[in-house]
Amino acid sequence: MLTKGVTLRGLEVFEALAATGSIALAAESTGLSQPAVSQQIKNLETALGVHLMDHSKRPMQLTQAGRSFLTRTRSVLSELRVAQSELTVMDLSHLSTLSIGVIDDFDNDLTPRLVTILAESLTKCRFKLITAGSQDITKAIKEKRLHIGIAASTGEVMDGVIEFPLIRDPFVLVTPASHAPTQAGVERVMQDLPFLRYDRQQLIARQIDAQLSRLKLQFSDRFEIGSHLALMSSVARGIGWAITTPLGYMRATRFHDQITAHPLPFAPFSRQISLYASHDWTDSVPREVAQTVKRLAKDKMVIPAVKQLPFLDGAFTILDTTK
Repeated sequence: MLTKGVTLRGLEVFEALAATGSIALAAESTGLSQPAVSQQIKNLETALGVHLMDHSKRPMQLTQAGRSFLTRTRSVLSELRVAQSELTVMDLSHLSTLSIGVIDDFDNDLTPRLVTILAESLTKCRFKLITAGSQDITKAIKEKRLHIGIAASTGEVMDGVIEFPLIRDPFVLVTPASHAPTQAGVERVMQDLPFLRYDRQQLIARQIDAQLSRLKLQFSDRFEIGSHLALMSSVARGIGWAITTPLGYMRATRFHDQITAHPLPFAPFSRQISLYASHDWTDSVPREVAQTVKRLAKDKMVIPAVKQLPFLDGAFTILDTTK
């Protein structure tokens, strides 16, 4: 049983205040008045018997107890938000068949949960889901072999296809942890170790090469690796450094104690993950799926990544799919 005074609203307010350090900003983000925010924090601290925030400082700062409690709070709220997403079942019972393609960047966290949600909705539907590279998915959408596809955007406007932007996925630099545990050592690593490239046939490789070309940056062509996990494994072994994205980095959990992600030491750039569907759709199915993917991606990908890599805050983000 929760201690009396520990409420879900109180946890949400605490999370918002911890992020901003400002009663006014926390009130704005939670939709409460400033006195209500202050009262929620007071009630929570009273219930727990500890000070979570140092109220004497501006902006407010977390106490040691507050930092510890914030970790648990974020975990609890994340699971509740995912559970809420899974209970928000789409009305897909009218469909007789639905085929979806999803990039393999989502395999670890998003795709299994998306399948669970869809399974609750597709009670009378023949359902097919595949994972593949972005190029294969967009090609299948163009050829009408898939109803819906989630893939990295090429920036191309495809005839007969509608696009729903989902995620901005910025590029980051990944080095062996033993060579560059902090940003200060990145340039030296780039000089001392070779650049490990994605297979140039992949869309992500072409996007990286295009940006390097624009910046007139040249690196070695010695290594070209097709598998993402093989690429991260090679970085972990100290063979070289690579450029990937937060989605890619978070997939390589098994190597996180051996690799370090850094902001790019040159002009930043990013890719966009979008949901694609044929204009033949006359109902709200693609938009509903896009909204569901957004909720799942925020809770299972963006929030954990920003927590682990604070420099991603504001760069790795959910996009407005209503536009």
